[in-house]
Amino acid sequence: MDDKIDNSISPSELESYFGEDYIYFGDVVNLPESSDRQAEVICDLLSIGQDSPVIELGCGYGRISNRLAEKGAQVTGLDISPILLKKAEADAAERGLNVEYVLGDMRSLPWRDRFDAAFLWYTTFGYFDDADNETVLREAASCLRTGGRLLIDHPNRIDFLSHKSPICYVAQRHNDVRIDIFSNDVLRDRSNLERIIVRDGCVRRTHLSFRQYGFSEYVRMLRGAGFQTVEAYGQEGEAFTSDSSRLVVVAYK
Repeated sequence: MDDKIDNSISPSELESYFGEDYIYFGDVVNLPESSDRQAEVICDLLSIGQDSPVIELGCGYGRISNRLAEKGAQVTGLDISPILLKKAEADAAERGLNVEYVLGDMRSLPWRDRFDAAFLWYTTFGYFDDADNETVLREAASCLRTGGRLLIDHPNRIDFLSHKSPICYVAQRHNDVRIDIFSNDVLRDRSNLERIIVRDGCVRRTHLSFRQYGFSEYVRMLRGAGFQTVEAYGQEGEAFTSDSSRLVVVAYK
């Protein structure tokens, strides 16, 4: 094995992956009632109150950010995809919400000591190599006020690796199909996703790769980034166990 090889994903690959096809299948993969529940969990774990300044890093098309804004939070959303941000802004306008959407890279944030809470939801952490992933955590810490909270939602590596690879998921909307094929690179602790879109008679392929971290690694990285305490939860905010499908990490600055 050549330990210098890095299969992290580039910004251009991220933009390609998170495009119009991603939006098209969005409500099929994440039903509105499920998104409502996820927003509730985030509010509870981060103690988000009325007028709390909050930022979502990797906000996508705003399915969570806009729901938090409806609850009264002052929400900022950052994403690298102009297409997703345009959809997020349109949805916010349709709901009569004032959400600040910013095009940018989570490895370089323009804010310092501004927010009470920040979060990366739905596997939006781990795209880069270890050094850049830790840069994301330092940038998140820098944009938070003293006492601020950071939440990261990620697949539980223990549970994920217990399933035989590759794993295939299929989503259908009308006559269109999205096929996701997950495989595990156990030598580099990364999960690789090949996505096949069959839509309007055309076939498109995109790729995504993300680093799989365990809780002890999160603790080390987050403390190194400036956070004081780190907690682990399951997907709904319950106690985290090896059988939990998701690992939700909450860190306090």
